[in-house]
Amino acid sequence: MSTFAAAVARGKNGWTASELELTGLADIDEVVDRLRDAEPDAELSLLFVEADDQYLVILRLDEGEDLRVFGSDSAFADESRLGSLLLSDVETPTLELDELSPPPADDDEERPAADPDADPVGDVEILNDLGISSHRLLTLCGLEGMLPSDVTAEICQKLGCGDELEELRDA
Repeated sequence: MSTFAAAVARGKNGWTASELELTGLADIDEVVDRLRDAEPDAELSLLFVEADDQYLVILRLDEGEDLRVFGSDSAFADESRLGSLLLSDVETPTLELDELSPPPADDDEERPAADPDADPVGDVEILNDLGISSHRLLTLCGLEGMLPSDVTAEICQKLGCGDELEELRDA
């Protein structure tokens, strides 16, 4: 299974991005340690793990503490050791797209239907305070034809670290 893991961190001097190697890790604590090590003094650290153009997992640390996890599809835990490692502590199922109230209508924006087979798990409110609502996150992950890299890019653009992520991908 091919994976790409990008850590983006916001510190006193703005955003930084770095690729993390996640092979050979024994548990989620080792993943968190690698995320902390990427930018030790970060106010906010996010790890985007994309797998096989199919799955996305987002980990969040505020001030190096309080791990929060979101996964675009619970099937990743069943299909991969890394997926199992990242999603093993996710206990609370997320809201289903059809359980969310629709966002206010915006005549300028057409909203494609979400993929009914996706089974997102974890903390859907992981990015709410950063301007990405749980509904938007779930919609991005469920859009047909939307790759995990597309979701990551859109989230990073909204957060203001899109250029750093793009530089990392181009390196």
